[in-house]
Amino acid sequence: MNTGRLEVTSLQLDTPVQFVRGVGPVLADKLQTLGIATVGDLIHYFPFRYEHRPQSQAIGTLRLDETATIVGQISRVRTRGSFGKQVLIANVQDATGTCMIRWFNSPYLHDKLGPGVLIAATGKVSQYRDLGCMTNPKYRIIGNEPLSLVVDAEQFDPVYPANASISSRQIARFIAAALPEVVDQLADPLPDELRRARSLAPRRTAVARYHLPTRVDDIEIARRRLAYDELLLMQLAVQLKRAHVRRSQQASPIRISEEIDRRIRARFGFQLTPGQESAVAEIAADLGRARPMRRLLQADVGAGKTAVALYAALAVIANRRQVVFLAPTEILAEQHHHKICECLAGSRVRVDLLLGNMPRKARDTILRSLADGKTNLVVGTHALLEESVEIPWLGLVIVDEQHRFGVRQRAKLRAKARDPHYLVLTATPIPRTLAMTVFGDLDVSTIYDLPPGRQPVETRLIRSAESSQAWERVRRELRAGRQAFVVYPLVERVESLPLKAAAEEVEVLRRDRLAGFEVELLHGQMPREQKESVMARFTAGEVQALAATTVVEVGIDVPNATVMVVHHAERFGLSQLHQLRGRVGRGAHPSLCLLLSDADNETALARLSVLCRTTDGFVIAEEDLRLRGPGEVVGQRQHGMVEFTVADLARDMDLLEMSRADATALIAEDESLSAPKHRILRIMLVERFGDSIALVDVA
Repeated sequence: MNTGRLEVTSLQLDTPVQFVRGVGPVLADKLQTLGIATVGDLIHYFPFRYEHRPQSQAIGTLRLDETATIVGQISRVRTRGSFGKQVLIANVQDATGTCMIRWFNSPYLHDKLGPGVLIAATGKVSQYRDLGCMTNPKYRIIGNEPLSLVVDAEQFDPVYPANASISSRQIARFIAAALPEVVDQLADPLPDELRRARSLAPRRTAVARYHLPTRVDDIEIARRRLAYDELLLMQLAVQLKRAHVRRSQQASPIRISEEIDRRIRARFGFQLTPGQESAVAEIAADLGRARPMRRLLQADVGAGKTAVALYAALAVIANRRQVVFLAPTEILAEQHHHKICECLAGSRVRVDLLLGNMPRKARDTILRSLADGKTNLVVGTHALLEESVEIPWLGLVIVDEQHRFGVRQRAKLRAKARDPHYLVLTATPIPRTLAMTVFGDLDVSTIYDLPPGRQPVETRLIRSAESSQAWERVRRELRAGRQAFVVYPLVERVESLPLKAAAEEVEVLRRDRLAGFEVELLHGQMPREQKESVMARFTAGEVQALAATTVVEVGIDVPNATVMVVHHAERFGLSQLHQLRGRVGRGAHPSLCLLLSDADNETALARLSVLCRTTDGFVIAEEDLRLRGPGEVVGQRQHGMVEFTVADLARDMDLLEMSRADATALIAEDESLSAPKHRILRIMLVERFGDSIALVDVA
């Protein structure tokens, strides 16, 4: 009979997934929502964890609170409770005893599990009266074979990322059906000598064992091979693009004479730290070459990145080129503009500020000045990315807190001129693993030392029961003439979240916690003029406390602010909390950061304790990566560069360093990867980064 379904006699990696046994057109559409279109996609859809099913043991040997597997025959089944709250209870026996098993709200099991049925069940052992007990265990019906014939071994059941329309169990079944047919079609991208030198499993073995491990060691052996492949492709993509940029792009060298250097330094009015001097030297060397600088300048909060960036900007301006300084928020852009104007007061350098919500007349004036080359340095936000902004003599792009911008946004700015120099700033110290991946195409300068006069910031974790003493400490600082930040995770309260919000809590501060002091509200949704007014009054000391959101995370420099209170601190990442904490301790007085949290989650408390132990941003960044992953550091819009399926940047540092060295050697041996032994590696590289590799150089 013709069923209307096309039969496929054998599967290939490029066979549509609908032809896998048990799939069909309807389930194929559901698999598409997970990015699974072909059989190759299916077998490269890897589990994210495993459910361990131990080898079975006699019921009489069960131990309380341990996970165990039993094999036995059901002797009795009954149902308790009313509809919607039913519990199915089965007694399972073997030669050594009886175990009671309970399934809640699973009435459909009554037709499957009757007296005489032989089952294997895996679950945590508890006790009910004098019997061992399992609640909602995993189970499988074995059949009617004698116990001596049951195949019984330790198992590791893969659990796959799933969604509401298709389950992990279905995905596992489809992979088990397809894998034996196609696993031998998998070509290994690694030359044999490299794979053996690195003691890595063959790729087809790794794929098979990652889906169907037979022992616990299989999982890690397979994972390391698959993770290495991901990291190697990443390193090849980064290094190939970096080599291409260096070959194909040219820039006008920026000459920094002794006279230019002297005039720039005279503007600072302070001595650069050794770390700043080192960064300036590296940047000056880059600017002097005939290819564009691509450099990341990272430093802890308050370490003086802006001074180094301004040195680079003034050197470029002295060579009659224009400079763009891109900031993620209007507040930060305004702060940079104000500081730069102060530093350059009385000079002939024209500095403008371009923001999205400026009056049209003022905006048009700035656009004309930029297009005519009269503006030497423009500070701004996303408004600088618009097509109407013309900067014909653009020589240097400086991007502050670059992880706030998407790759394509930065590419737009770079496209406004032919190969300008490019300087990335971040006060979120980058862990080595991320510096070698996401920012691997950039040269890195790091300022480790802090400017003289920076005060240590004491950090404490405060529970609700201690909050009255904490607020008394805040009031004591304000009475002494100091100022405070009070930070909230939300602007407006959300009914579904039990979190305090700045717009509501500012009134609580005014009438209770900080009664008698001038308290103002600051958040990113306020009109620009209002934000400017609040910040000006706070900077002038007319406002004693700001009730704010994370809009104050970067760029706010008020030396008189000595105390910060962060509500619901567990809701923030470590690096973000460290950034917030950097708003205090900028003056002559000791400072304090109070993290308010009633979290009882051990992981959350461990995270917050890191802030209390150290003020070293590099230590904090590594810990943040380990606990939260790379998203906190690089942001959620750096697409294509950290989307690993198997590799884990927090645990695979050795594989990352290994893959980086191997990528360097491979490119040195065969720059285009055109040798026959590199053919599969090249194909995989194009498949993985075909759409995004052209963006690597603007990361």
